[in-house]
Amino acid sequence: MNESSAENRTESNYQGGMHNFQEYAIVACGTLNMELNYLKDVGFLNARKILYTKPGLHQLPRELERQLIRQINTAKSYASNIIVVYGSKFCYVNTNDPYRVIDTIIEEQLTPGIKISRIKAEHCVDMLASAEDRERIARGRDVYWMTSGWLKYRHYVYQGWDKGLANENFPKHSGGAIMLDATGFLDQIMGNNPERILDLSDWMGIPIESCEVTMDRMKCLLIGEIKK
Repeated sequence: MNESSAENRTESNYQGGMHNFQEYAIVACGTLNMELNYLKDVGFLNARKILYTKPGLHQLPRELERQLIRQINTAKSYASNIIVVYGSKFCYVNTNDPYRVIDTIIEEQLTPGIKISRIKAEHCVDMLASAEDRERIARGRDVYWMTSGWLKYRHYVYQGWDKGLANENFPKHSGGAIMLDATGFLDQIMGNNPERILDLSDWMGIPIESCEVTMDRMKCLLIGEIKK
């Protein structure tokens, strides 16, 4: 696993300032708990409550829907303003009803006095690096994108996958995999348990490269919801 060079790191374009989330509750995919807890720990995300669904539920859309509804209803007991941290694509795909998307589920949970919005991103990778950033990082390569949560929760994210399914999906990305790390998690793993990353790379059949990114994009996406 190769460390990314400085030129591959997403540029910082976040404009600082005080932003108050005290009147908000957050409902998010558990795969992103490292990033959101980091924002909480540094004092940026002072939401009344952060609630998570189980990581990797994109594999189980019916269970994702059940848990998302449950957590949104729980969030209502903490705040009248709720931000959902889920992407518009791939996070929830209902093959039985393609017109039922994640925003449909969210809209159905609206009740008098409650405001619910979803951050404007396509998926968790897009929450950490924009399409333009990813294009710059990839430098024309066909890349399989990941976040560090995909490593931490590998057995949930790839639940039900065997080596055959892995061989069908990953090797076609000739540029390998790039794992976006905004919290230093990968540095910690490389120092304490590098075999964990090597094992994932071997199972995928492609090399995994780390890329350090800032939390600027996620901050901007969250701020965008409180500025509405």
